[in-house]
Amino acid sequence: MAAHIPYGYIIKDGKAVIDEVCAKQVRQLYENYLSGDSLQNAAAKAGINTWHGTVSRILENKKYTGTKYYPSIIERDTFETVQKERHRRAVALGRVKEETANEPPALDVPPAPPKFWMKPLEIKFQDPYKQAEFAYSLIESEMS
Repeated sequence: MAAHIPYGYIIKDGKAVIDEVCAKQVRQLYENYLSGDSLQNAAAKAGINTWHGTVSRILENKKYTGTKYYPSIIERDTFETVQKERHRRAVALGRVKEETANEPPALDVPPAPPKFWMKPLEIKFQDPYKQAEFAYSLIESEMS
């Protein structure tokens, strides 16, 4: 199964290398987003024509800062600044619920008691219909 190669890279001789044309677009995308553009506008201005979810994944992909396999396209500081800006915008739009110390802890609700009980399944049938019929025959009691 082949892995997806992030936008801005190509594979040459088994190694990821920077596709300079696309990498320039990725750098421009980050710059546009930090200048205040929305995901779609930042991508459009950078010449990247894709869905807003794909733009979001480009902005959150740490591989652009460099790994053992992928060379760096984006500076780590720029990447971190974008992550903070994405979080700030999400909070401002009400998409992130900030936890507060004054908030009561969630109550653990016990599971509802079963309305029936049955003997263990000791026989296994190849036919799923026979298995289901057998399982239903093991029901011994229903509670009112």
